[in-house]
Amino acid sequence: MSDNLTRLNKYLSEAGYCSRREADRLIDAGRVTINDAVPEMGTKVAPEDVVKVDGEVIGERKQDFVYLAFNKPVGIVCTTDTRVEKDNIIDYINYPKRIFPIGRLDKPSEGLILLTDDGDIVNKILRASNNHEKEYIVTVDKPISQTFIQRMAGGIYIEELKQRTKKCVVKKIDKYTFSIILTQGLNRQIRRMCEYLNYEVQTLQRIRIMNIKLDMPLGSYRELTEEEFKTLSELISDSKKTFQPKQRRTRKK
Repeated sequence: MSDNLTRLNKYLSEAGYCSRREADRLIDAGRVTINDAVPEMGTKVAPEDVVKVDGEVIGERKQDFVYLAFNKPVGIVCTTDTRVEKDNIIDYINYPKRIFPIGRLDKPSEGLILLTDDGDIVNKILRASNNHEKEYIVTVDKPISQTFIQRMAGGIYIEELKQRTKKCVVKKIDKYTFSIILTQGLNRQIRRMCEYLNYEVQTLQRIRIMNIKLDMPLGSYRELTEEEFKTLSELISDSKKTFQPKQRRTRKK
């Protein structure tokens, strides 16, 4: 019996309802029930249990998952809580199925973010130990020195987070612009790194997540291609999902 038990947050994730992190928030808020009773954090689910979120029954893992690439404009907040944030990513895209962002891109930033209804893939992409690359183009408020490039690439200790950033690839593009490739996703990482060196970020755009590149107009989304998802699956090699791509399309706001 014990072999068939699944932690509640993992159950919601594998059912494609949300990520494990979001599931923890829902559980903590008392919005999840097991057999109509509100469970404690860490509770496990048996095959015969009935799990609900806000009264909606969450069933077995589905197969027709959605995988979107979206070019997020400045001012849009990467949250699924449509009750709190007015300019949230879910209302902006207005996709006909429930989806959620994979990771975050802060409100003053723009560029590529992935969205899905596959909670399991979220953890595989975001897991810091996997060292998955994310690439950004950044402009700052004063001329970029070689010292700035070297120190950014070598790692910066962020006092607020009590940790040093990993070494990364940083290249100067022009007097005020540089590119940076990160393999971790600390809160406001690039902005904090620049602030430490007395630079202020003026614009920040994410142009790549692993093998997925930003290639759609600002405010538009598209579904991942079969080839993109195949490569993505190889990069998160423990993935066991199969993908049935839909017809490629672009939606403009």
